[in-house]
Amino acid sequence: MATIQDVARDAGVSTATVSRVFSAPELVLETTRNKVMETVNRLGYEPNFAAKSLRTLRTEKILVTVPDISNPFFSQVIRGVEEAALAAGYSVLLGNTRHEETREEQYAAMFRRKEADGLIFLGHRLPAVLAEMVAAKGPKTPIVNGCEFRPGLAVSSAHIDNERAAAEVVDHLYDLGHARIGVVTGPLASPISSDRLAGVLSAAQRHGRASALRIAIGDFSIESGVRQTGELLDEPGRPTAIFCFSDEMAMGALEAMRQRGLNCPRDVSLVGFDDIRFAQFLDPQLTTVSQPKEQIGHEVVRLLLDILSGRATELQNITLPHQLVVRSSTAPPPT
Repeated sequence: MATIQDVARDAGVSTATVSRVFSAPELVLETTRNKVMETVNRLGYEPNFAAKSLRTLRTEKILVTVPDISNPFFSQVIRGVEEAALAAGYSVLLGNTRHEETREEQYAAMFRRKEADGLIFLGHRLPAVLAEMVAAKGPKTPIVNGCEFRPGLAVSSAHIDNERAAAEVVDHLYDLGHARIGVVTGPLASPISSDRLAGVLSAAQRHGRASALRIAIGDFSIESGVRQTGELLDEPGRPTAIFCFSDEMAMGALEAMRQRGLNCPRDVSLVGFDDIRFAQFLDPQLTTVSQPKEQIGHEVVRLLLDILSGRATELQNITLPHQLVVRSSTAPPPT
């Protein structure tokens, strides 16, 4: 098996240069880096990352926990995380918690065992053992949140203004002439759900229509979209517009309408949230709030790298721009 000395001799560089190509490639001239990597591939050299980890106390791995890996929204955030992490020389370990506290605690234990240099969590809970770590070390703790900002977590975060975005959706529906709006939220324990509901209520109050709102509690899944929208549509004086707090639930809402012989948007308008890749290919195309999903991934990695490099001296909470994307699933109510 080729050694680092073999690579250095063949490439005409020092062993320190070969090491830097793997540990800090940005410090090596591109021509030298390419020559070293060509030699590495030709000789079949494999660096001993385990030994390096013991020597430097760094794994060059980032642990990312996600509440539901099957949700298309998270897949695009993770794409952004991986792109930014790889560009900085880090690998990504992915943990699917399935909204279960036990799984969150298992991944927290991995982080405590130093199996990763930093943790990015895309849910709203921080296990007690990590909350204690944050309380002790403050902004220097290499833990960052994406999407589910809550001040009480006391960690840096990247997210959108969910309250404002939801208010814009409701304003859009009232501007179209809808008086009866149904809302399918996510779990209210989630900050994004509670913030979006606060935006809905504030907009409804501004328009003097709060008493006409109909609210059902979902869980962000397609199945809850079918179930909770069905309940809203079966009520007397059914809503003429439905606002779902995720595009997945909006897809379920379309199915609930079909089951009842209702047309969207002729009979009932529909709005989702997230702007997942499928939203523009539904029939009708879905009006929704677009989140900068990959940018969120890039930002949480940047925040984490700032902590790992010692550049971060205080918490940073980054609010990224969102956009209400109006498509053909919303229209004036039936006359």
